[in-house]
Amino acid sequence: MQMDNHLLRPNYSPWYILTLLMVMLISGCASTSVRDIPRTNGLLIPSSQVHSTWEQAVSVLHRNHFQIARESKMEGLIETEYRAGANILEPWHPDSVGLQNRLESTVQSTRRKVVISFGQNNTDQVMVSVRVHKEIEDVPDPTATYADGASSSESNVFEQDLNPVIGQPSPSRWLSRGRDPHLEAQLVAQIQGTR
Repeated sequence: MQMDNHLLRPNYSPWYILTLLMVMLISGCASTSVRDIPRTNGLLIPSSQVHSTWEQAVSVLHRNHFQIARESKMEGLIETEYRAGANILEPWHPDSVGLQNRLESTVQSTRRKVVISFGQNNTDQVMVSVRVHKEIEDVPDPTATYADGASSSESNVFEQDLNPVIGQPSPSRWLSRGRDPHLEAQLVAQIQGTR
């Protein structure tokens, strides 16, 4: 007796495979625990290396696609513009560290801003501190509103402008999600690795 090859090979639909991948991704995200979060967000350098570390920090920010908003050596501060978080389909952008952050940026608009400060620790050492502020977008319910809808009476139905004004009824706002310790640790490691 001879069996057909197509009976031995399962035929999975693309939706089945996509659903299976999403379940695996979500279950992987749920397994992240507190001990997986890195604790280091700074490094101690000699005072003689402040200038070179400053230049390396700026270079690391550019490599991670952050645009510098403010740079003040008098204050010891480098601050970036907010940058939209990279999703699963953008693996070349390194700002969403780890699968959980990438998945969150895929289903929810996120943005991050980096602040690097250089503070004198004692006479011969400087503390370089990296803080990454993370925010998510709070979008109001998208509804189609009509320019003349609520103020018109029913008697002049044929004179109403029924062209909808598509868009948000009010501007969205950004809600703080605290700090992003994974990106902080990655940036510190890159600054330290290039010294």
